[in-house]
Amino acid sequence: MPAHGPGRSHLGTFALTEFKVEAAARQAGAKRAAVTFAHAASDVEPPPETPVHLAFNEREPVHRVIGPARYAIDDKADTAWSNDLGPGRRNQECFAIFVASAPIGGPGGSELTIKLVQKHGGWNSDDLQAENLGRFRLAVTTAADPASDVIPLAVRAILNVPRASRTPEQAAALFSYWRTTVPAWKEANAAIEAAWNRYPEGATQLVLSARPAPRATHVLKRGDWLKPTRTVTTGVPAFLNQLPADAAPTRLTLARWLTDPATPTTARVFINNMWQHYFGTGIVSTVEDLGTQSEAPSHRELLDWLSSDFMAHGWTGKRMHRLIVTSAAYRQSSRLTPAQWQRDQFNRLLARGARLRVDGEVVRDIQLSVSGLLNLAIGGRSVMPPAPDFLFKPPVSYAPFPWLEETGPGRYRRGLYTYRRRSTPYPMLQAFDTPEGNVACTRRGRSNTPLQALMTLNETVAVECARALALRMLVEGGMVDAERLGFGFRCCLGRAPLAGERTALEQLLEKQRARIADGWVDALVVSGLGADAFATLPPGTTPRQAAAYTVVARVLLNLDETITKE
Repeated sequence: MPAHGPGRSHLGTFALTEFKVEAAARQAGAKRAAVTFAHAASDVEPPPETPVHLAFNEREPVHRVIGPARYAIDDKADTAWSNDLGPGRRNQECFAIFVASAPIGGPGGSELTIKLVQKHGGWNSDDLQAENLGRFRLAVTTAADPASDVIPLAVRAILNVPRASRTPEQAAALFSYWRTTVPAWKEANAAIEAAWNRYPEGATQLVLSARPAPRATHVLKRGDWLKPTRTVTTGVPAFLNQLPADAAPTRLTLARWLTDPATPTTARVFINNMWQHYFGTGIVSTVEDLGTQSEAPSHRELLDWLSSDFMAHGWTGKRMHRLIVTSAAYRQSSRLTPAQWQRDQFNRLLARGARLRVDGEVVRDIQLSVSGLLNLAIGGRSVMPPAPDFLFKPPVSYAPFPWLEETGPGRYRRGLYTYRRRSTPYPMLQAFDTPEGNVACTRRGRSNTPLQALMTLNETVAVECARALALRMLVEGGMVDAERLGFGFRCCLGRAPLAGERTALEQLLEKQRARIADGWVDALVVSGLGADAFATLPPGTTPRQAAAYTVVARVLLNLDETITKE
């Protein structure tokens, strides 16, 4: 960038980022020399010592902060300037001015090189943790005092509008800036700033931006996109009910056609999937294919009636769920007799209730629910529960990924909110046949492997659930072991233990007490209470009791009947 004569450097930016500024100058016939800066100013000055977002921290967290514009020129790797004022005030046009310590340039002209060091995003800022400038402009000025005007650009633009012509919104914007410059408004400004800090963090969402003119679609010769043939127009198969004559070729038209009573296939597919959820197999077993090549429905009249009833009552899923679970077919015993097995081992005749292992997400939810840890909050962001660190580093992952283990209440959110990474599925869910997130899946497999038992016994959240269930048994279960064991059994299985089951649990409990008393097992390690055990234990409970009941709770959570619907 040419810079003639003495001057100052001026950097303008229009995008959210955090960066450092370095510069070097080379005069005609001379070597390149570093440029130092005396001071910096901006119309956007975030509070000093604002920690970087957790997503942009180091593998071994260090104290890295963002702050005023002077942080961009302080030669410290752990500080940077940002125009990010938080949710609701981002992506505003702004500028920063950096004043050189000494005049730059000479009679023969000079070349100025400015370097923006944008590595404050995180240890992987060149890849997944990048937070770089999206749009910026650089300029050099020979003004004597370029830092004299730091009024925000948006405010300056409003000031150029005659007072009589300003809108109420413009007047409010002027007042909002003016109050920040008046000492008498200090307390009010602090309260307003605190309110801004409580502004919720938004989430991005893809939306459809329609083209002014539809793009032509062609049949491709042998599937080669470089060889288009005849043009394809909007429409539906001729053997189905047709679109309205005046309907626009949009997604809304297609959605209305799909839910039209004259298109019963949509309701049939929905009901068939719902039936599969409760009985393990759909009325049409191939739920992904209800076409002419699929298996015939086991109860065609039932599928037609449920579909018609579903449409007639406004496509209300909650009503249909209630109808199925209160039906005589669903409420049957799942006990299988030899005669039933001989005649209908897959229960296609619905002569008994369904018996199947629940989905992977529900396995985790059961553990959290019976332990009392389940967070029932609805909506919000996905969370990253505990997972092995090596999964998110090469060669297991194609590039380092910042898996930030949740530590607050979100740690125990429903499996529905577990962060799903396409190339690195969450191990616990994968062990229980949860499909990967990059493919559509209408019918899950249900395997039975030793790895699943290892997960329910040793996975981090499963162990935490066992510890929490143990404390529930001690606090809520009663005063004696038999009552406590019965309480824990009912929490997990929904029924009272049989005599043999109660005896087995009592023997296990006594055996674990003996092992802990003899020093074979560390009670604090098993119970997970740590050094402050006595501060966190319920009154009247000892670490040995908590540890022994934790072992029993692990067994209860690992029972086949705990994760099986029957």
